[in-house]
Amino acid sequence: MTRKYVDHIKKSLQLQAFQVENTLQLLSEGATLPFISRYRKEMTGSLDEVQIGDIKDEIGRLTELDKRRDSILDSIEKQDKLTDELKQRIMGCGELNKLEDIYLPYKLKRKTKAVKARDKGLEPLAKILMKQEERDVEARAAEFLSDEVPNTSEALQGARDIIAEWVNENEVARNSVRSIFQRQAVIRSKVVKGKEEQGEKFKDYFESEEPLKRAASHRILALRRGEGEGVLRVSIAPDEEEVLDRLDRIFVKGNTAASQQVELAVKDAYKRLLGSSLETEFANSSKEAADKEAIRVFSENLRQLLLSSPLGQKRVLALDPGYRSGCKLVCLDAQGNMLHNETIYPHPPQNQGSMAAKKLTHLVEAYNIQAIAIGNGTASRETEKFVTNLHYDRKLQVFVVSEAGASIYSASKVAREEFPEYDVTVRGAISIGRRLMDPLAELVKIEAKSIGVGQYQHDVDQNLLQQSLDQVVESCVNKVGVNLNTASKHLLNYVSGLGPQLAQNIVDYRAENGPFNTRKEISKVKRMGAKAFEQCAGFLRIPNSDNPLDNSAVHPESYGIVKQMAKDLKCSVADLIADKELRKQIDLNKYVSDEVGLPTLKDIIDELEKPGRDPRTIIKVFQFKEGIYKVEQLEVGMELPGIVTNITNFGAFVDVGVKQDGLVHISQLANRFVSNPADVVQLHQHVNVKVTEVDVARKRIQLSMKDCEQ
Repeated sequence: MTRKYVDHIKKSLQLQAFQVENTLQLLSEGATLPFISRYRKEMTGSLDEVQIGDIKDEIGRLTELDKRRDSILDSIEKQDKLTDELKQRIMGCGELNKLEDIYLPYKLKRKTKAVKARDKGLEPLAKILMKQEERDVEARAAEFLSDEVPNTSEALQGARDIIAEWVNENEVARNSVRSIFQRQAVIRSKVVKGKEEQGEKFKDYFESEEPLKRAASHRILALRRGEGEGVLRVSIAPDEEEVLDRLDRIFVKGNTAASQQVELAVKDAYKRLLGSSLETEFANSSKEAADKEAIRVFSENLRQLLLSSPLGQKRVLALDPGYRSGCKLVCLDAQGNMLHNETIYPHPPQNQGSMAAKKLTHLVEAYNIQAIAIGNGTASRETEKFVTNLHYDRKLQVFVVSEAGASIYSASKVAREEFPEYDVTVRGAISIGRRLMDPLAELVKIEAKSIGVGQYQHDVDQNLLQQSLDQVVESCVNKVGVNLNTASKHLLNYVSGLGPQLAQNIVDYRAENGPFNTRKEISKVKRMGAKAFEQCAGFLRIPNSDNPLDNSAVHPESYGIVKQMAKDLKCSVADLIADKELRKQIDLNKYVSDEVGLPTLKDIIDELEKPGRDPRTIIKVFQFKEGIYKVEQLEVGMELPGIVTNITNFGAFVDVGVKQDGLVHISQLANRFVSNPADVVQLHQHVNVKVTEVDVARKRIQLSMKDCEQ
């Protein structure tokens, strides 16, 4: 870690030096983002996970920049062209684009037009023309004729090719044109002739243009997808006249015949080299920015989905609805273990409603069912109506659960390992029931990209997407905490400091030795070193441990502090947790030390108030409007309850129970200006909407939340 890294990150992220230094030190030692943000607040000045992640990303970017810088220096040095001044400029350059500009004249070239012209001995002519003092260029060009250069026209063309390369490689010129691109570039799209029908979904972009700097991320990604599918031609360019005028002012001097040759070369340089080079640069940078924004939206949606309200450990009957193939039904115990499965046929074509009703009410009684979960796919509304109209021997809550990604899970290796003896339909029903009980524990088994809360997720940088989504899953798992004695290896995998091997070793240890009795016992797990224990211990919970702190977010390294607090108050740790008045007597300043400051002590007190409390909200039952099942039944002006299923930069999608989500455009989210839909709505939020437009043929529904009571 060098001083220059710290200084740069400090300035770019507006942090203090100690925050950057300590965070980089912790990261280099293998500490995770959740651990650092939760248990090392004194060292980082209470930075959150996002800020720590930004430091991690920035150090990665700077390291890659240094690698490229070293590679460039090595390449120029091998050419014996590295001067002290050039080295100083390269060392002082902090932007990759500008670093590449400096390197461009020294890059080993393919057989370009300029290289061919040099091989024909035309570089001296190019230098003469570049001085722009020559008035009779034809006569001067005649001096360079040879077997390879038969006439003056070819001689001048070759010289212009060399000048065009100089123009393209000139740093001042590139930066000047780049600044015009930044300010004025327009992104344009046109449909490829004959692709109109095939590319109907890109109709809005058949002929479009807008300033690149104002183009929204979802439009950039849509254009790039259309281009990738061969439907659209996309270009990025500023006003050509202004660019050429700017370049002429840099390179064209006077009004001689040689000046006219230079002017021609400048125009060729822009059209053939510089313009296309910068178009590619801006196409890449705009795509990169669009990727980052789409990934940010996807990550936030995933975070909300993973932190969805859990029902908790209740006995659940889960239904995966269907018509012809029937409704797959499973009964689960409070830990999510399957007790029973079968299929009922309450819908057409079988219409075995009476038999299905008897079976369902019997199973509710036999397995002491406390709640029913129904998947939101095919026949969901009809199944919900059938289930809620039955009379049971107890009061039951009925929930409709998102099936997004359930089919991916049921056919996956994970599902086959869990339920090798059952087919995909049974596994799907089990997943629906478990999602109701604990969405986080079940959703971690599915690849995040398959959950369906993103926007253009298959078009963005897949490595960046995976990295970001993994970070979100890790953050959510550690925020909630994990029951060490019931968690699957898939959930344990995301606990700070663990990973696949240690997660498996924990499961194996439980199988051999029974449940863990204390956190200290975790150290006995195979390959569980001191570092891994430090990272994971605070996020693992043991509900029935003799030490109540084992079921809290208080880290074992702080147990001594809590014991001292209890000792000072002449009570037990359990008393301290149970008695609010005792906690009020604690003077935190007495326990401040070189290692532990007030931020950690305040966290400890907060945790003692509600040890092991799940930060997720309590789940609520939702019901769609009775009698509305199809798009055709919707009418403009109708007000309906709905559930937010996806959030994008241009609005939110809402399920109103007609098998097709409707769009609430960003302009219709509230009776005020909204810049970010996430400021108004959350995933799975229950909302009231008004129908503003219905296109039955295209199955498009436009909704509004304006003037609707929420």
